[in-house]
Amino acid sequence: MKSRPCIGSTGELAFKTEAKHAVEFAGNGMPAVLSTPNLVGFLERTARETISACLENTERSVGIELDLKHLAPTPIGQTVHCTARVIHTEDRQVTFQLEARDSREIICRGLHKRAVINLEKFSRRVLEKSA
Repeated sequence: MKSRPCIGSTGELAFKTEAKHAVEFAGNGMPAVLSTPNLVGFLERTARETISACLENTERSVGIELDLKHLAPTPIGQTVHCTARVIHTEDRQVTFQLEARDSREIICRGLHKRAVINLEKFSRRVLEKSA
């Protein structure tokens, strides 16, 4: 790492929910709402981008732990604001407090841990498992 992420560093990302973000079982009386897997993806992206400036060109961060509560539904068409705040660093691991809000309320809260990896070593390991 070029530098260790500072405790309290915060990243934000906003996205407008679209049909492709809806639960796959929408219809037959089930409203089209933001799915948990799609929300998780945006939250992880927010955390990843929060620390990207701290990494060397040969490094990336990967998610290794996630503890979230999806608290409320968000209808398709609304904008969701995701926030990731660094709360702990240890060795090559960074822990974040995550939160997501729609136009009315907090829809998700939790913790997320990412590990900083060497891209070449990681790629070699994946290639070995693929053979």
